[in-house]
Amino acid sequence: MVQNQKGALSISALTKTKFKMSLSSILSADAIDNAIKDCQAPDSFCPKKFFQICGLSKKSPAEVKKAFAIMDNDASGFIEEEELKFFLQRFSPGARVLTAAETKNFLSAADDDSDGKIGADEFQSLVLA
Repeated sequence: MVQNQKGALSISALTKTKFKMSLSSILSADAIDNAIKDCQAPDSFCPKKFFQICGLSKKSPAEVKKAFAIMDNDASGFIEEEELKFFLQRFSPGARVLTAAETKNFLSAADDDSDGKIGADEFQSLVLA
């Protein structure tokens, strides 16, 4: 496990070492399935509702950071718009791609500093709000 001097997980260290694991190591398979089923229809995805149903909103900040590192596919330290399109597929490979409207809405809900991408702290704030 990668930790900083205070013993907390460091996103930059996680992404630099390409720390990857399955989201099913953090969330139950049933909870993931229920969350994916809830937003099967195009334009039905709501990030906050999704995080509640899959159980991520009830996880610790360290677990949310682990989930962020998994979703940061290019290990840039950010989830960019292109990665957001495939957000559901990071939870379940057969899930649908987010629509353009869902992707924009998700980005605007989390991108507090308006830089066009979601950082670890922004993601954590959205998930745990």
